[in-house]
Amino acid sequence: MQKVLITGAAGFLGSHLCDRFIKEGFFVIGMDNLITGDLKNIEHLFKLKNFEFYHHDITKFVYVPGKLDYILHFASPASPIDYLKIPIQTLKVGSLGTHNLLGLAKEKKARILIASTSEVYGDPLVHPQNEDYYGNVNTIGPRGVYDEAKRFQESITMAYHTYHGLETRIARIFNTYGPRMRLNDGRVVPAFIGQALRGEDLTIFGDGLQTRSFCYVDDQVEGIYRLLFSDYVYPVNIGNPDEITIKEFAEEIIRLTGTDQKVVYQPLPVNDPLQRQPDITRAKEILGWEPKVNRLKGMKATLDYFKGFSAEELQKNEHRGFTKN
Repeated sequence: MQKVLITGAAGFLGSHLCDRFIKEGFFVIGMDNLITGDLKNIEHLFKLKNFEFYHHDITKFVYVPGKLDYILHFASPASPIDYLKIPIQTLKVGSLGTHNLLGLAKEKKARILIASTSEVYGDPLVHPQNEDYYGNVNTIGPRGVYDEAKRFQESITMAYHTYHGLETRIARIFNTYGPRMRLNDGRVVPAFIGQALRGEDLTIFGDGLQTRSFCYVDDQVEGIYRLLFSDYVYPVNIGNPDEITIKEFAEEIIRLTGTDQKVVYQPLPVNDPLQRQPDITRAKEILGWEPKVNRLKGMKATLDYFKGFSAEELQKNEHRGFTKN
């Protein structure tokens, strides 16, 4: 049985990856410090013989006994609410944490895939964004702590590949949604659905003409899985190119939930990207991958998940054990 380490295992994407690799017959080691992850996302796996969980912060030395065939590095705050509250921890997990995992992969002779992000493109001047675009990023802006952590992560990963011959893969992940997203993490899908279910007006930042492209989690996991087992070492965009304005998306959520809220507007945050759409030509050619789940079907599944929340859970603001170091 091959063994895979998945960091950020109790998070949204990490937990779905744990499910996929369990389904494929791997022995899965999940690792998470639970700063933004939640054990309820993986509690169904604890009874399995081929699953272990390590409560650990990867910015500290990482030890895993025995053989290790693959590492998937998904440990990082991924929402603006999180990385603005814990900017230093965000930078550390992208730098020190990535360095620790690359060292572990080198020691174990394991293949490692790192989760990068479309945020490496910043507020893009090229549309749609392809992997050869270097980006338009403000290194000292409020989003810089996340953007630069991911850009450094890509750089050190390629350095380990070039200098040490390590088998590496880089997934540039675009907006992904689905069950197990945190309701109050600030990302647009749970934010809109949460407001609709609470009977609140939907809040749009800016004029609502900025665009996003949303990929359902099952499609995202399939793309990541194919990338891990491909022979391609350079970054690959994994996302859905079906672009929509935020205003149109808010109206879509109102129709989907059957509510009659208004849309209200607030100022656009600093450096918030105005356009976001992946060019997935590389993923199609190299991985034979493209999204299969349309937005209506994916949003219905996501809405059904959030409808399972109690009224108290819908109202609750999350307070997590953030640290400043």
